Order: sequence, then structure tokens, then C-alpha cells
Amino acid sequence: MDPILAGTLGGFIAALATALGALPALIGKSMSQRMTDTMLGFAAGVMLSASYFSLIIPGIDAAEGLYGSVTIASLVAGCGILLGAGFVALLNATIPHEHFKTGPEGGADSARLARIWLFVLAIAIHNFPEGLSIGVAFGGGNQTNGLSVMTGISLQDIPEGLAVAVALVGLGYSRLKCFIVTALTGLVEPIGAFIGSAAVTVSSSLLPWGLTFAAGAMLYIISHEILPETHRNGHQNRATAGLLIGLVLMMVLDVALAA
Repeated sequence: MDPILAGTLGGFIAALATALGALPALIGKSMSQRMTDTMLGFAAGVMLSASYFSLIIPGIDAAEGLYGSVTIASLVAGCGILLGAGFVALLNATIPHEHFKTGPEGGADSARLARIWLFVLAIAIHNFPEGLSIGVAFGGGNQTNGLSVMTGISLQDIPEGLAVAVALVGLGYSRLKCFIVTALTGLVEPIGAFIGSAAVTVSSSLLPWGLTFAAGAMLYIISHEILPETHRNGHQNRATAGLLIGLVLMMVLDVALAA
């Protein structure tokens, strides 16, 4: 399959997983804060494992093939990671948005937007790097690696979608509106996937940069957004257990698919 088409389809599958996760909120099912933190920890573990096993390591291998030096390859990977994290940090600082616990962030225009759209923008900033990761993984021409990243991101999008939808319901929005909004935020992922797959398909020299850039973007989200959220309510032990389970599951999945 064409890498750009495969990456974009992978992004749509991850978006569908977000909508699937939001379904219980539509029919009135809720989730305890303890379970929410555990599931978000699981999501962080999956993203952490995918960042290293599916993006950084292949990125270093690709850079070594291009430049013929492990040292240069590691420096390229380091620069790519920092650029990816810096890119999401810039989005976080300039795009007006609001988090469920910590309140408004980003640009000064936040007061002009309806509150629900601030949450949508916050989730979109979160979802874009995930889609980018899927696209870059498929765009590199390794369908197995792309499938691994897509599966891992989709797995963590299910509990994440439920957590977002339940949080919106808790803010007083109707269940239908919460489901629709959560589902729509997932559409950022195929957009990111298309951009990522198209970029690395244009030039093979961009592959190591694209892979590590996507990893850095996800690592920023893990550290800046997910982990603080899971440790804010006193459920850090369960969140850590969820992280370890997610990391191990994604690692096994990655190795099994590559075998």
C-alpha cells in the first residue's frame, strides 16, 4: 500500500478508537477517578514504549544508514527529539486552550472562545503528535513498524477518549455533545498522519528526523500533560502500574509484529 495512504488510514483508525472510547459516556457510563488515572497511566506507558521502540530506535538506525556513524546518528536523534518536544511546547504556549484541572493556558485570546472549544484545542494539541507518529512510521516504508505504532496509539486512545468524554460530562455538557466533541478531536490524528507520512516519503533523508521528531513530541505530551494529571489525585501507585503495563504490552506488541 502507498505509505501516505497507509499512514492516513492508520490515523483514521486511531481517530475511530477515540470515538469508540467515548461511547460509554454517551450511554451514561462513568469512570472513577482512580480508574481514569490508571487508564491514563496505561496510555502514557504505551506512548513511552512506542516513542522508543517504534520511533527513536528505528530513527537512529535510519540515521546510521544515511550518515555511516553511530555518533552522528545519535546526535541527529537527539536533535530530532528536542525539535519535536519544542514544537509541541510552542503550540502549547501560543494556542489558547484549557485543561480540566489546571485551567486556561496558551494565547491571550482564550477569553474570547467558548470553554468547550478551549478543551477541544487542548485535546487537539495532544492528539496531533500521535497522528504524526503513525504517519511517520508508515511513511518510512516499514509497514510492520507503522502497524505497531498505529495499534499502540489506538489502544491508548480508547481509555483516553473515555476519560475526555467523562470529564466533559462532568463539566455539565450534554452526553451527546461530549461524545461528538471527543470523536471530532480524534480527526486531528489523520491530519497529523498525512503530514508525517507525506514529509518522510518526499525524501528518505527526512526519515530519521521525522521519526525522532514524532517521538519528542509524544515525550513532551507524556511528561507535560499525562503524568502530572495521573499523579494529581493521589492515585500515583495505580497510575504507575498502568504505565508499566502499557509499556510492556506495547514492547511485546512491537517485537511480536517485527518477528
